[in-house]
Amino acid sequence: MTLPLFYVEDMPKIKTCFVCQECGHEAPRWTGQCTICGSWNTMVEELGVQKRTSHRSAVKPVRLGDVRSEDQERLSTGVREFDRVMGGGIVPGSVTLVAGDPGIGKSTLLTEIAALLADRKVLYVCGEESPAQVRLRANRLDVQADSVHLLPETNVEGAIQTAADLDPAIMIVDSIQTLHLPSLSSAPGSVGQVRECAARIIRQAKDTGMAVFLVGHVTKEGTIAGPRVLEHMVDTVLQLEGDRHHAFRILRAAKNRFGSTNEIGVFEMHGNGLRPVDNPSRIFLPENGKAASGTAVVSTLEGTRPVLAELQALVTPTSYSTPQRSATGFDARRLQMLLAVLEKREGMKLSTHDVFVNVTGGLRLVEPSVDLGITMAVASSLFDRALPQRTLFVGEVGLGGEVRGVSQLAKRLKEAEKLGFKAAVIPSANAGEAQSRELELIQVSRLNEAVDRVL
Repeated sequence: MTLPLFYVEDMPKIKTCFVCQECGHEAPRWTGQCTICGSWNTMVEELGVQKRTSHRSAVKPVRLGDVRSEDQERLSTGVREFDRVMGGGIVPGSVTLVAGDPGIGKSTLLTEIAALLADRKVLYVCGEESPAQVRLRANRLDVQADSVHLLPETNVEGAIQTAADLDPAIMIVDSIQTLHLPSLSSAPGSVGQVRECAARIIRQAKDTGMAVFLVGHVTKEGTIAGPRVLEHMVDTVLQLEGDRHHAFRILRAAKNRFGSTNEIGVFEMHGNGLRPVDNPSRIFLPENGKAASGTAVVSTLEGTRPVLAELQALVTPTSYSTPQRSATGFDARRLQMLLAVLEKREGMKLSTHDVFVNVTGGLRLVEPSVDLGITMAVASSLFDRALPQRTLFVGEVGLGGEVRGVSQLAKRLKEAEKLGFKAAVIPSANAGEAQSRELELIQVSRLNEAVDRVL
């Protein structure tokens, strides 16, 4: 039997494709290896219905000058560490993705934030837990969240409809990998499901001005699970970092359309939840105050905040033909470069020694201003002579052995003064802006000067 032409034209098209779970690449047929990212056995079948839509848009363009430029008032949570990372507070209509390792404290942090916004209506979509389990966590955190509405729903259409009826100011989805769209036959957490569910929630947030927080899982490599496009769709990506065996957690903005991506928030995990740390420098400094070889204190800038941290180096004769090079909290390749500079320019025979570098407290140092502190800690451990106590090391090391200037030195020195430091080794290039009444400023232009004057 031949179907009428009008019936054939109006039928929805069924699309079958295979999507890479790592990069989101679509292919018409299954392949063992993704042709884009090269991952093996990551192609998963996605089934969906594409309905015919008109090409004519119902939305009319507007002139840029006609758009009202009134700044939307941000919602302050009262937690300075969280508001600092968010750029000053929560922007209405924004979508934030919160990612981190399992058990790091993502749900704990968002439960506390929801309780602090008691004057606002909050919808908590608990896809991984039951309302009773969320209540148990709230009791453990000792928070009263009567304005928080719990919704045990995994259907994204039901969650969006409930949000439209309730009209909350904040919506928390824990987690985006548990939601699914019934029109897609793939399993929850797949690339197609995560992409479509996130797109619908984002559209709802932009239309109503509701701020949304999406909890995201991470892979074993530490990257955010799901399609890479998810990070591009949201406004802010927050990563909660830290070792579960340590009490401190660092909240870092990997992307922020409404603020800086260099700010960090430091929290300490207690039995009753996360507590903000107002002065992070104190927790990253030596605890016993005793001088030991291979220990140095450096200063790094996290956005506008100077943070002082202790780093340790251990240099020991190697038992292998190839010496070991290990760095925790610091780039291992940059460590290799600094060791090569010490051996070539300063004559330190490190090719026959194992070198281990560790940044205490779980902090990760990426700024070049810590180069001088690392080289001095390595030299201190090699010669087995302790560096002077309460001394700060600031400076970038070049391949020629020169010590280069750093930015915002005045902020770093002021932080050292507040913590009771006595001296600071700084680059000679920063001599014009280096002023301090309480610190003895030791200006150096090359590594050998620093070694001779301090060791």
